[in-house]
Amino acid sequence: MTNMTHLTKSRLRATALALSLCAGPLLAQHAVEPLPFGDMDHWVDREIKESGIIGGNTKHVYAIAPTTTIKGDAPYQNLGGSPWATSNVMAKVAGITKTNNSVFPEKRGDGYCARLETHMESVKVLGIVNITVLAAGSVYLGQMHEPIRSTKNPMKMLQTGIPFTKKPVALRYDYKVKMSDRANRIKATGFSKIKDVEGRDYPEVTLLLQKRWEDGEGNVYAIRVGTMVKRYDQTTDWQNQATYRIVYGDLSKTADYDAETMRLQATENFTVNSKGESVPIHEVAWGGPTDVPTHLCLQFASSHGGAYIGSPGNTFWIDNVELVY
Repeated sequence: MTNMTHLTKSRLRATALALSLCAGPLLAQHAVEPLPFGDMDHWVDREIKESGIIGGNTKHVYAIAPTTTIKGDAPYQNLGGSPWATSNVMAKVAGITKTNNSVFPEKRGDGYCARLETHMESVKVLGIVNITVLAAGSVYLGQMHEPIRSTKNPMKMLQTGIPFTKKPVALRYDYKVKMSDRANRIKATGFSKIKDVEGRDYPEVTLLLQKRWEDGEGNVYAIRVGTMVKRYDQTTDWQNQATYRIVYGDLSKTADYDAETMRLQATENFTVNSKGESVPIHEVAWGGPTDVPTHLCLQFASSHGGAYIGSPGNTFWIDNVELVY
């Protein structure tokens, strides 16, 4: 993509922003800060050759970072200052190199957006391995620890969140949704029978502002400073500059509170401690008015149920991710 094309898109966004400032009290007279690479215009194309025993095909595995192509199966680490990781990974299980790609760059206007898909992923080699898992598409701030060696405890392979000390008032992004027509979800972990899970599958966005610390034994704790969670329950075309307020303090005492999605420790997230170990983040309390965050956690996902749970066909597009102040 040329610099001129990127500038054209930026000017169009600036014009749209100027028009939106009159749209409501939440947006009026507020500054906007795009997250680095949040315009989804720049992607790494990793060309990885899978093991010959499963076909030996070269697969394209995408990452959000300065545009380049990487050939080979070296583990990926965030490039060029990009804070984004995705559910796209390379796995090496029982000596077999396999990839999964559930987040894709898709052309949008004069740039790109991210398309997140929920689908089934299989690897079968007679007498060696037989795995079928449900893979949801997710884009998040943090890092993925490659290569994946097992389907056990997948959250431990994610380093969740980035250092961050500001207090934005809202999250803004463009989005589009295509819902699966399944009434219930499925759970497919790879080593057990595929099961039905009651309830529809929803694309979900979660933003957490945390104040973290580490004790002498390497355990990591956090208080929740700010929260924003949004689920989508219907198919929709592009919705531009959707803006959602971040609530600070003890959310459980407000009308915004939903215990299922917003409670402390609603999901198990991991980080790397000072010893270089991947450890869980223990959310232990709500923050107060004077607490300043140390980390920003933000995830967009095509399915809401956690690892290996969802409905194939759910698709979630995102673009132009920004923080409002």
